[in-house]
Amino acid sequence: MNEQNKYETIKRLVDENGNKDRAALALGITRRQVNRLIKAYRESGKAAFVHGNRGRKPASAIPDHTRRDVIDLYRTKYSDANFTHYTELLAKHEAISLSVSTVTSILESEYILSPRVTKAKQKRIKKMLQEQKKNAKTKKTADSIQKNLVAVEEAHSRRPRCAYFGELEQMDASPYLWFGNTKSTLHIAVDDATGIISGAYFDSQETLNGYYHVFEQILRRYGIPYQFFTDRRTIFTYKKKNSSAIEEDTCTQFAYACRQFGTHIEYSSVPQAKGRVERMFQTLQSRLPVEMRLAGVTDIQSANEFLNSYIHEFNTRFALPYNSIKSVFETQPSSEKINLTLAVLTQRTVDCGHCIQFRNRYYRMLDSNGMQTHYLKGTKVMVVQAFDGSLFCCVNDSSIYALEEIPARQKNSKEFNESHKESKPKKQYIPDMNHPWRSHNFWKFVKAQEHHWTDDITA
Repeated sequence: MNEQNKYETIKRLVDENGNKDRAALALGITRRQVNRLIKAYRESGKAAFVHGNRGRKPASAIPDHTRRDVIDLYRTKYSDANFTHYTELLAKHEAISLSVSTVTSILESEYILSPRVTKAKQKRIKKMLQEQKKNAKTKKTADSIQKNLVAVEEAHSRRPRCAYFGELEQMDASPYLWFGNTKSTLHIAVDDATGIISGAYFDSQETLNGYYHVFEQILRRYGIPYQFFTDRRTIFTYKKKNSSAIEEDTCTQFAYACRQFGTHIEYSSVPQAKGRVERMFQTLQSRLPVEMRLAGVTDIQSANEFLNSYIHEFNTRFALPYNSIKSVFETQPSSEKINLTLAVLTQRTVDCGHCIQFRNRYYRMLDSNGMQTHYLKGTKVMVVQAFDGSLFCCVNDSSIYALEEIPARQKNSKEFNESHKESKPKKQYIPDMNHPWRSHNFWKFVKAQEHHWTDDITA
């Protein structure tokens, strides 16, 4: 429009031999510039008013193929990542270096909104599309706008609660400044049918120990649940980076314990898929820190003690009454089975001193009579750390022994302590043979988990 206005003004000035000062005032330029435009018009006509960069792409413009790649990769490979994270992934894995604002503008041009989009932006775009649809002149255009309207709507529709109590337990952990001046992590499980917090436990970080304590609370209070639903992107990954230790493989350890109880476990990388537990954290973060501050809670131990009474009070006020809902929890297992099943399993090798090393300490194997048992160097054993901290080891799936730590120095002397001379080996508690620590079954399960997660990542 600016070029057309210049052309018409200069053409009229030349044709009518008008006033140059008036033309300069109308165009907002100087008289000298008017003379240059008159000369260009007489030499080239209308073409003299076309800007030289028209039709040319700026040197800094994003190539079309890069824009297509950004859109296609998000839709197929990196969906559900927030845009800042997606920008980092593009630079790391796809050799596409763009700013967050550029990636955001490219995706939003296709009405792809971030999972972390603000309600205000979502409402603004929706209002703009509704206005465009209202002014659309053809049905085809209106249908195209309607597709974009659906795309910017809330991606996760409402779903009904499960029918039965214990059918689905949503589990997650939230790091937050719950008490004191240091962040801690609250692990909880929420029943989908009733909204009951079935288990809660504080730990310094999101850990297997935290999830085991939540599981133990569910088993003791209600019984064995049918299914867990938890987050794939946090602690439930196949293996921690830069670590090959199977005891640090939270997913496999927890999933194997679930398998022993017959509880299914499912994962999702989409937080909205387990909205019950996510919403519960919002409620707890607005209430629990205040309650704990008033109760004088300053450490994790007192925080877990406080949870026992607070969760009961919270469920009484906010959860649905579960007495009127049919329960599908199975019979509560015995304390011994809980203790032995919620265990951490680790493979170790017998050394030349007929001992094994576990967590930088040496242990010897004792039979039920308290006598040390000897195996050849190189024998593979399964070390089992029970839920209460007791240590056992299983050899060849047929023999179970207690583990006793070998101190760096004897506390007593056989020659100078009379009481020590008369001491006899103490009888050791050894679990029955119907234990869940079968090496063959465990490593078969580990391999299956490895293939399962590899296939998911590839897909």
